Amino acid sequence: MIKLPGLIDPHVHVREPGQTYKEDWDTVTQAALAGGVTTILAMPNTKPPIFDESTLNLALDAARQKAHCDYGQFLGAGPDNADILPALAEKAAGLKMYLDSTFGELRLDDMTLWMPHFINFPKSAPIVLHSESRTMAAGILFAVVYDRPIHIAHISLKEEVLLIKAAKERGIKVTCEVCPHHLFLTAPSPLTPLPLGEGNHAPHSPSPLGRGQGEGRSEVRPRLATQEDVDALWENMNVIDCFATDHAPHTVEEKDSEDPPPGFPGLETLLPLLLTTVSEKRLTMDDIIQKSVINPRKIFNLPEQPETWIEVDESAEYEIKADDQFTRCNWTPFEGWKVKGKVRKVVLRGQVAFEDGKVLAKQGYGRNVRE
Repeated sequence: MIKLPGLIDPHVHVREPGQTYKEDWDTVTQAALAGGVTTILAMPNTKPPIFDESTLNLALDAARQKAHCDYGQFLGAGPDNADILPALAEKAAGLKMYLDSTFGELRLDDMTLWMPHFINFPKSAPIVLHSESRTMAAGILFAVVYDRPIHIAHISLKEEVLLIKAAKERGIKVTCEVCPHHLFLTAPSPLTPLPLGEGNHAPHSPSPLGRGQGEGRSEVRPRLATQEDVDALWENMNVIDCFATDHAPHTVEEKDSEDPPPGFPGLETLLPLLLTTVSEKRLTMDDIIQKSVINPRKIFNLPEQPETWIEVDESAEYEIKADDQFTRCNWTPFEGWKVKGKVRKVVLRGQVAFEDGKVLAKQGYGRNVRE
C-alpha cells in the first residue's frame, strides 16, 4: 500500500440541475471517492446553466444535501451577466468562459462579450477558458491585455501546448490542464488505444466500442487528436499544470444514437491510468501529486483538507469495467483496459469515506470549498 493525498479534479460535469438521469451530486461524488478524488469543481453548463445567484444557489443547495466529498461550483460567463457575477465570486469556484462551441445562455459569440468579464471579475478569482487552438491564443492575449491569470481547460493539441510553453517562458499568467483521454486515446476513435507501456497492452478493441455500432462513444470536445499531438503532450508534461477528467457522463443510449453528445466519464479511471504510467516509468508519483493536488489547490485557491488521504494498492492489476463503477452513465471509453494500481481506502477529514469498493461517507458529508 502507498499513501497519497486526496486528489482534486478541477473539471467535472455533475449534470444537476436538469439532467440527473445521467448523473447527480450523489452519484458523481461517489464516483469521485472511488477514484481517490476528495474535491471536485463542477462546471456550469447545466440545464439551467449556473449563471446568476438563483441558479448558483440551486446547485449549491443540491450539493449540500447530496455530496459525499468536498466540492465547488463554477459560474458560467454569458453575454449579459458580466455585471452581476463579481458579487457572487466569493461563493463560486471561479468563472468558466466558453470561447468555443457551447449553446444557449453561455454562448459568447465574439470577443466584445469576453471583455467585460475580464474587466469585472475579481482578479483574485480564477477564470477558466474552454478555448481551442486560435481562440486559446486569443484568450492568452486577453490575459496579457487585462493582466490577469487564466487557466486553459483540456488542452489536446501540439500547437496548444507549445504556445502555452512559449507564453509561460515570457511570464504570461497562464496555466493549463490535460485529460487522460487526450493522453491515451487518438483520433478518430478509441478503438486503437495507445499502449500504457512495455508489457501492458490495452486490448485493440475494448468492448463495447466496436467499429460501426458505438462509434458515437468516441465523441468528445475537444476532439481526440493525432498521435503527433499526443506525443507532444507527453514530451511537454512539465508545461502541464493539472490533470483533470472533464468527467462528462451521458447514457449509453445517447452515445449510441445518431446524434451522440460529446463527453466521457472519467472520475474512476483517472488515477489507475496515471498509476499504470508510473509503474511503466512514464510519470512519477510526484507528478501525480503535483498536478492533481498541489497545483490545482494553488490555481483555484482551495483550502487544505486536514486528515485526508487515500491508500492505493500499487501492485493490484485488473481490467477497467463499467459494471464496477459508481457513475450513473454505466460506460467508459477505457472498458477492458489493463491497469495497475487500485484505490483501497479514502479518508476524508478523519473519516473513512471509501473502503474496499464501498462508499461509506453519507450524503451531505461533503463541504463547499468556499465556505
